[in-house]
Amino acid sequence: MESSISRTELNRISLADPDIQKSVALLKQACLDSGFFYVVDHGISQEFMDEVFAQSKKFFDLPHSEKMKLLRDEKNRGYTPMLDEILDPENQVNGDYKEGYYIGVEVPADNPEANKPFYGPNQWPTEEVLPKWREVMEQYHREALRVAKSVARIIALALDLDVDFFDRPEMLAKPIATLRLLHYEGGQNTGRVSNPAKGVYGAGAHSDYGLITLLATDDVVGLQICKDRNAQPQVWEYVAPVKGGFIVNLGDMLERWSNSIFRSTLHRVVLDGRERYSIAYFVEPSHDCVVECLPTCKSETNPPKFPPITCSAYLSQRYKDTHADLSSYSDGKA
Repeated sequence: MESSISRTELNRISLADPDIQKSVALLKQACLDSGFFYVVDHGISQEFMDEVFAQSKKFFDLPHSEKMKLLRDEKNRGYTPMLDEILDPENQVNGDYKEGYYIGVEVPADNPEANKPFYGPNQWPTEEVLPKWREVMEQYHREALRVAKSVARIIALALDLDVDFFDRPEMLAKPIATLRLLHYEGGQNTGRVSNPAKGVYGAGAHSDYGLITLLATDDVVGLQICKDRNAQPQVWEYVAPVKGGFIVNLGDMLERWSNSIFRSTLHRVVLDGRERYSIAYFVEPSHDCVVECLPTCKSETNPPKFPPITCSAYLSQRYKDTHADLSSYSDGKA
């Protein structure tokens, strides 16, 4: 499968590089070209990354009945079973051949903020079932947000904005930040190897909803990107995993903000039958943030292409469009 599809080369941005203008130039080129790039030297140790992957595997190794006790709730927290999500309904015959687990910003149920979409208490496996699991995931959530804010500062400079543009309270000071553990079962378990010609995918073609996504993966190749969604036929390229680093991509909100100067690129997961684990961290601004064309991205000859919309309204609709109705699980949660 890999032999018929080439691998793309992505720019590599080091967060330890003191030459910020070099990082800005690399990021700007990547955002204009593919919307994907690598981030390395981010300050999260390889030892801790390995521990997060090990804890993720421990959860997915639990019996199905145990995982279903933590089925995602109306806040999109918790377990998503195989086929729960269908990202490309025009081309997929079933849902995605992956299972996942959502962990968002922890907000106690008695806090008024918990009434907002995507905020509230997370669902956690008990300490008896998975000791230290919550502790590891909450630490990773904090660490990944720190990395995302560092990347956002480089993005701001690349868009000719103040370096702290995305640090403002309505932006990433109170973000909707969601960690999602992902497991793609091997073909020996599902009998399914990805086959785009037959509409079978690990994850269907989609673009991400928010500002940016940080993706950590194991060493199994599977992620593909399509730089020009309008090309016929579409050309798909593999993205190689990067040990210890993140694959970062821009989301639809940043495309809206930048008036399509920066690109939110179609991507999918196509697997050769090997089991694969990845960890996605989706970063969006605060609920009430209005996503509208940035002043540096419009002119008389390039007026705004998208109407303003609040982050909360946009995300809510996108999640509803791509996930199964929770009522379909009413008989199987116990």
